[in-house]
Amino acid sequence: MKKTFALTHPKKAAARVVETIKHDVKKYIRRERNKALPAGTDFWDFDCKFGHTEQEAKTIHVKEINKCIDEAEKLELPSLYLEILAKPATRAQRPEFDFDEE
Repeated sequence: MKKTFALTHPKKAAARVVETIKHDVKKYIRRERNKALPAGTDFWDFDCKFGHTEQEAKTIHVKEINKCIDEAEKLELPSLYLEILAKPATRAQRPEFDFDEE
């Protein structure tokens, strides 16, 4: 998903527009996570970018998306750019600790 969202609407309150954007983002992430994983992968990882425009977009973590949208609302920006790309990934194995040895 690579999209520029308008934060202003002539007939809707800004808070409702922001709620709609957040809902669309959550719906997209849920849809991507429900897709079948390729062989040898454990989960879907997401590469996310956020900015006032596409040229100003910076890399963020998935958990920071709502915070960034709220920040854009507080700054009263006319629009925001959000890019979310799903990619299959494998979890790193945790090192096994031997608690008996001291």
